[in-house]
Amino acid sequence: MGIWDRYAAAVTSRRSWVFLLVLVGLSAALMGGIGGNDNAGRAPDSLPDAAESARVRDAAAQFPDAGSAAAIVVVTRTDGGALGESDRAAATAALARAVAASGETQRQPGALVASGDGQALLGQVPIPARLNGSALTERVDTVRQAADEGLPTELRLQITGGPAFGADIADSFSGANTMLLAVTAIVVAALLILTYRSPVLWLAPLLVIGWADRLATTVGTGVARATGLSFDGSTAGITSVLVFGAGTNYALLLVSRYRDELHKEHDHRIALRRAVRRAGPAILASNLTVVAALLVLVLASVPSTRSLGALAASGLLVALVFVLLGLPAVLAMFGRNIFWPFIPRHDDRDPAEQGVWHAIAVRVVQRPALVIATATALLAVCAAGLFTVDVGLSQTEQFRVSAESVDGFDTLAAHFPSGTSDPALVIAQASATPRIQEALAAIPGVVRATATGTAPDGLARWSVVIDAPPASDRAFEIIESMRTGLATVSGADAIVGGSDAEELDITTAASRDRLLIIPLILAVVCFVLLALLRAVPAALLLVAVTVLSAVAALGLGSWLSVHLFGFPGIDTNVPLFAFLFLVALGVDYTIFLVTRAKEETPGHGTTGGIVRAVSSTGAVITSAGIVLAAVFCVLGVLPLITLTQLGIVVGLGILLDTFVVRTVIIPALFTLIGPRIWWPSGTGRDQDAAAPAEPVASSA
Repeated sequence: MGIWDRYAAAVTSRRSWVFLLVLVGLSAALMGGIGGNDNAGRAPDSLPDAAESARVRDAAAQFPDAGSAAAIVVVTRTDGGALGESDRAAATAALARAVAASGETQRQPGALVASGDGQALLGQVPIPARLNGSALTERVDTVRQAADEGLPTELRLQITGGPAFGADIADSFSGANTMLLAVTAIVVAALLILTYRSPVLWLAPLLVIGWADRLATTVGTGVARATGLSFDGSTAGITSVLVFGAGTNYALLLVSRYRDELHKEHDHRIALRRAVRRAGPAILASNLTVVAALLVLVLASVPSTRSLGALAASGLLVALVFVLLGLPAVLAMFGRNIFWPFIPRHDDRDPAEQGVWHAIAVRVVQRPALVIATATALLAVCAAGLFTVDVGLSQTEQFRVSAESVDGFDTLAAHFPSGTSDPALVIAQASATPRIQEALAAIPGVVRATATGTAPDGLARWSVVIDAPPASDRAFEIIESMRTGLATVSGADAIVGGSDAEELDITTAASRDRLLIIPLILAVVCFVLLALLRAVPAALLLVAVTVLSAVAALGLGSWLSVHLFGFPGIDTNVPLFAFLFLVALGVDYTIFLVTRAKEETPGHGTTGGIVRAVSSTGAVITSAGIVLAAVFCVLGVLPLITLTQLGIVVGLGILLDTFVVRTVIIPALFTLIGPRIWWPSGTGRDQDAAAPAEPVASSA
């Protein structure tokens, strides 16, 4: 008896409830020992440690005022008119209250700066730099409340700048992951009820996967603490969606196979044992493919990408354990009555020879070349959408919901030079101060360069206002010109940082990561398919089709994000994350389909085998695809545009994969190529010669 036979016998025996007790006990111990995720409210950390702007951030810590970060106060009249002396006095008093509430009591409020049109005043409030997450949100809220207290109704005061953006991001995630979990559970429950048409059966996978999701969060927290990675709100949300989506897919595959076996066997435990034995390897292969692809992200230079790879991979392993150990035990306990009221009876019904999916598969294999050409053209048109959108969002474009920091930034930009609220930072050797000042003055686009202090280790700092919108191509050009120009100052060791420089470094790192990570993901997926199928043409073609489907989804999803939903562009993280999920999760369905085809081929030939595979798995793959697409779309309840866009692209991609690739293109390819698709294993060559083709032809 092989290992899979022994495993199937154990998890379906009369004592299989022991596995449930072990899982519950182990989960309780881990949850109690590790505790909750303390970083769920933090914004993603996307700046590579080796980036020049990161070095500026580290060097800035050496300056006397390094313990605080400046939030920007902008005051305007509600009627848009010019500010008078009484308005200035009220704004000065509000700034003093804000500074007093900031916790930086040793700092005196600076003078307000008037805009050139006389319609706005600008000031700074120091915020302790050590604060983040909910603590930062509470402090900024306190400052805002203090500043607004007693402010005349004809004045509007807004607080923006780096600390305010961080506080608004943390606030927008407050309770968002709880809402994400609730909405995800409701969506999965509704779709499971529609799929199974049973008031009982849907509870089994939902409770098992829901418990797995809670443990996955705990395990992710432990991994983050052990490795120094950040389990921020964005990473936690995506991990939860992956656990629910992939875990439900595995459950659907297992339950579908169990239902098929119940039609062939009186004893529900024997039927379940066969189902677990046959579905288990496919579930394991699918899971390990996605896990391996996620672990490739650990090689990325962007910290948030590394975090997502490690933590999501650990979450999916938890989901795998619960589905392979917990779900069979639950199904074994309740028997075939868990399917009530549509209880499958022993009637020897063969789902591979009837139904709508059988009819579709038969029609596809009758004209495979035409089907392939039409479907490929459709995917190519969708992929063309990639050429119609811009990649990259500025700091003010990250939010899908209203935020005071964004509104304040827009107000500031309307009255002051573009870089006033968030100037670039230059740090260099103090001995080179005159030459640095001269070099900055000569760089086109630099409006003003002001020396802002020295550090005990001999470094000097400049605040540089540039004439360009934040995170724009023009801003990036000026930052690069500053770096190039300052590099020629001998002995200065000048480095350029600030928000625009950080965004430039993040964009550059994300592009570099795509060039490294995407080929590695494809190599991992191809290796898994080769090991599983032992057929070179099949593995290569399936990877190629999956890539085409992923690119088509990126194009269509990007086009819809910009031209239908009105987003300003596609975030730099979306192409890599979407490609990863679409390829890795798309291969899930490929494995479900093609392993069934390989199982059917010896008795029915390559064409007959793929027809029977589509007939048998069509319903479960469709259900799984709809569930997974819906779960990813639930990311839209989170407040960041990045996650909404990721949900749109991946959701569309999964639907394309489900209804076009698995249902149409793959059966057509297998039919067109014939037994050679299985080279060198030869799985269908002799069988094709012996197997009758009449069942397929007569069903047309």
